[in-house]
Amino acid sequence: MSKFPWKTTLADSALLAATAYAFAQMSSSGPMGMHGPIQGDMMNQMHSQMMQGQGGMHGGMGMQGGMSGHGGMQGQQSTATGTPTMPGQDAFGTIQEIVQILQSDPKTDWSKVNIDALRQHLIDMNEVTLHAAAAQRMIDNGIEIIVTGDGRTLEAIKRMVPAHVNELHEIGWTAKSEDQPNGVKLTVLASEAQPLTKLKALGFMGVMVQGVHHQPHHLMIAMGQFDMHQPR
Repeated sequence: MSKFPWKTTLADSALLAATAYAFAQMSSSGPMGMHGPIQGDMMNQMHSQMMQGQGGMHGGMGMQGGMSGHGGMQGQQSTATGTPTMPGQDAFGTIQEIVQILQSDPKTDWSKVNIDALRQHLIDMNEVTLHAAAAQRMIDNGIEIIVTGDGRTLEAIKRMVPAHVNELHEIGWTAKSEDQPNGVKLTVLASEAQPLTKLKALGFMGVMVQGVHHQPHHLMIAMGQFDMHQPR
């Protein structure tokens, strides 16, 4: 009697046939460029692994390393096992970036660094962007926006809007702010460079994002060179 049960022999034969068919299909379509002796060697290797109890198709997955030169499976694995890069929260990511800049600069004066001031400013930005109410109306040759809020939002409005008006002046805009009991009135006048149609379309937040001073200010705040929360 054979040393191998007939069911085992039959299963191995069927598995070998399926493997041969799969390799024939790949050879005919040519995605891996496998032909002639190379194909035969791989089939023999897989058959040997089956006979050693390593499991035909499962053991065959070990060939990924041998096929890495073709750029297929290895690239997919790298993507699947890559390290995440997103911080998960905008303010967290901003602070992380600033801290990395400070740590990479040997000239950083850590006795003046104030990361909490930067955090407070980012809270201001969040309050003004997401929670402030902005009522806009057209005026002669410009727009007028009443920006209001309560509590922490009101505090942020009174700090950020007047400070931004100063920056608008630096880049050539005609704007002014006036303190209100529950907020700030922002007035922006049209010009050849900033026509009325554009101002109407931009509205409050479109005007607030003008200029490129925000990012440098974040670094200045963290370095203790500028604090919007100091009394004025």
